[in-house]
Amino acid sequence: MIVIGAGSTGENVADVVVKGGLTAVLVESELVGGECSYWACMPSKALLRGTEVLEEARAVGGAAAAVTGEQDVAATLARRNSFTSNWDDSGQVTWVDGAGIALVRGAGRLDGEKRVVVTAADGSTSTLTARHAVVVCTGSEAAVPPLEGIDDVEVWTAREATSAQQVPGRLVILGGGVVGVEMATAWSALGSQVTLLQRGDRLLAGQEPEAGDAVAGSLRGRGVDVQLNTSVTAVRKDGDEVVVVTGAGEVRGDQFLVAAGRRARTGDIGLDTVGLAPGEYLDVDDTLRVRGVDWLYGVGDANGRRLLTHMGKYQARQAAAAIVARATGEQVSMADWSPFVATADAAATPQVTFSIPQVASVGITAAQAEEQGIAHTVVRYELGNVAGSALFADGYAGKAVAVVDTDRQVLVGLTFVGPGVSEMLQAATIAVVGEVPISRLWHAVPAYPTMNEVWLRLLETLRDQ
Repeated sequence: MIVIGAGSTGENVADVVVKGGLTAVLVESELVGGECSYWACMPSKALLRGTEVLEEARAVGGAAAAVTGEQDVAATLARRNSFTSNWDDSGQVTWVDGAGIALVRGAGRLDGEKRVVVTAADGSTSTLTARHAVVVCTGSEAAVPPLEGIDDVEVWTAREATSAQQVPGRLVILGGGVVGVEMATAWSALGSQVTLLQRGDRLLAGQEPEAGDAVAGSLRGRGVDVQLNTSVTAVRKDGDEVVVVTGAGEVRGDQFLVAAGRRARTGDIGLDTVGLAPGEYLDVDDTLRVRGVDWLYGVGDANGRRLLTHMGKYQARQAAAAIVARATGEQVSMADWSPFVATADAAATPQVTFSIPQVASVGITAAQAEEQGIAHTVVRYELGNVAGSALFADGYAGKAVAVVDTDRQVLVGLTFVGPGVSEMLQAATIAVVGEVPISRLWHAVPAYPTMNEVWLRLLETLRDQ
């Protein structure tokens, strides 16, 4: 098997396939480990963690008195650098070698059936031919809208925002999704004056409304200028300043971060040589095999199903199992939740936004249940009313929103908003994936006093509705 792209998704496909008895080669033109390791998950969370710890300490009487200084910005940036290994992939390469996976450095491009041409940094080329499958794991990249003047401005994308070595004096962010919200949280805490411009009427638009409302209020309380229902029409340079033109006027800053979505990195990988459209997300079935090309797979962000690192790794495990099974003549079941399909993409995707407060969710929202025609009820509970939350932080504020399928009497979605809620998400994910009946959840007794007691309060509220 040949894997184009040695990010976390590609590494996982190759690892599982090799453990299944096949051979695999990874083709990578940048850093082995990919976006998550160097420009996304790890550096962004390292930037945010110090702020989160200080917030938690300041929210506990007695401990708050010990917080007598401000965050050490240089140390925070240095710690962030350490989590990227200073953008050195030697450790990842050692792991690849130890896992029995071959690595070829260079840009991989499809060249007809099961063939990949690799162009090295020196311009030399080599051709690889797969026996069983080629897997595209090229990921996604920031989508920069065609704003007037955008080509004349050195914009930041998530890559620059997570790897910057200096705090920008004034940072203007376009986009109120996960990247925009997390970077607004991180850089404002480190000393930047941040303006966040969101075209829609709330932040985190794909989440429950309570999430975006809470995060917007928190950001504003920290001095971030959050402007909703704001369209950006142009951008230009004015000396050392960046001028962002909106329908309401102009916003000036030192850096302009575009966090307005992602697009597939499939424009120059030879899709046209196998009859597919370059630059598009790959259309795949639930085993992540490209429709109409029985030897080609698109795994992770390249297929556009769920643009999350952990879901890319999940897809990798499922696709690899299918590849090994097909190579060895085993029957591949396409049934939901089989060992070969990525059912959780549609039914049970977990996600955490590491804002302040955190937003942790799994499954579908109430709006999505309505769109899908699912008979449902929504249960809401103030997370701050749970004893464990009151112990976690003085004046704890948070919410839990559950979506219950009333026909099947199972949980299909759950959102937590509040400090520290990310660590409660796996229980919700298990409940959704396992389709645990509400009647059985009554027997899952939460330990007292923990924030998990919210599960009991949600059930009680559902019963009394």
